[in-house]
Amino acid sequence: MKARVVLRRAAELDLAAIEDWYEGQEAGLGAEFRKAVDELVDRIGDNPLAYPELYRRSRRAILRRFPYVVWYRIAGDSAIVLACVHGRRDPRLARARLQEGI
Repeated sequence: MKARVVLRRAAELDLAAIEDWYEGQEAGLGAEFRKAVDELVDRIGDNPLAYPELYRRSRRAILRRFPYVVWYRIAGDSAIVLACVHGRRDPRLARARLQEGI
């Protein structure tokens, strides 16, 4: 099953803020972060069921190089990206975002 991947506005804002932070740490690192996210989003689109469903029908995909997690839900033929959060942050913060629903 392939899926069209849609980023919610909140997820887009997460990604932009993280990309800016990495770019502030080292020139070019923000672009590397974004490339890693784009590759993960492509993998989600190719096989949205590959990642585990962990919380309220939400699935978690972990970035390989960076310590971030992409949360998404499957809705029909789409995968809706809800949030991108640091993997070591308090899980309650991610859950609050996931409870907002689609």
